[in-house]
Amino acid sequence: MTSYQPEIAFGIDIGGTGMKGGIVDLRGGVLMGDRFRLDTPQPSTPQAVAETAEKVAAHFDFAGPFGVAFPGVVLHGVVKTAANVDKEWIDTSLQAAMEPKLPGPVTVLNDADAAGLAEATYGAGRGLRGLIIVVTFGTGIGIALVNDGKLVPNAELGHLELDGFDAESRAAASARERDGLSWEQWAKRASKYLRHLENLLWPELFILGGGISKKPEKWVPLLKNRTPLVVAQLINNAGIVGAALAASQAQKGIELGAPESPAESTTTLTLD
Repeated sequence: MTSYQPEIAFGIDIGGTGMKGGIVDLRGGVLMGDRFRLDTPQPSTPQAVAETAEKVAAHFDFAGPFGVAFPGVVLHGVVKTAANVDKEWIDTSLQAAMEPKLPGPVTVLNDADAAGLAEATYGAGRGLRGLIIVVTFGTGIGIALVNDGKLVPNAELGHLELDGFDAESRAAASARERDGLSWEQWAKRASKYLRHLENLLWPELFILGGGISKKPEKWVPLLKNRTPLVVAQLINNAGIVGAALAASQAQKGIELGAPESPAESTTTLTLD
């Protein structure tokens, strides 16, 4: 009898308020043990963030491939936007900042793209065709576009104009807390934002993630949209899992975002 041998990689998800990481079993897209979280340093300069990533990795005994998900556009390893982290990141190589700090080969990508990659491979978008939009509501709004299972990277649609404002300043989960909104008031804003997306792109499905997706019963039933809505299955671990998957794909020479069927999965989706 052959024993189960996991394929593993490490994922680090950098957020505006927290940085979390863990070892991921890529056969099922699940964390092996607990994840570890540290507050994002303030100011969140490249040096400070890289040092915190090093501390996250040091919490584990792991020296394989590392994937790092970042809250901004990442082109060829270089950060191009920094809406929720220090502006010093703009035109800084995330790749070069992380490589000396992590004990293994490093792959870097946008955080929403990591979440979308994870959901398309293991979660609510697995096996589905057509355009799927993964929306992460957190400190900002992250967007991942997945078309027929392939990721279209760096879709910064959280910054569309909404009522004369940057959309994420009105409809991110952080806006609910900042503006003292009830769930009903915030869901009205989120619905309006999602309607803007669906009128532009006509997706087959919205997958709703981010930290706020841990309490879907409080707001998802309040949304008023024509596009089917499902809650992300990997919840707040999607960024970690997607970053680890990207790292594994890079080691195999697979183009970032190309669909890849895992050997086995712990999640299935049925749409009525």
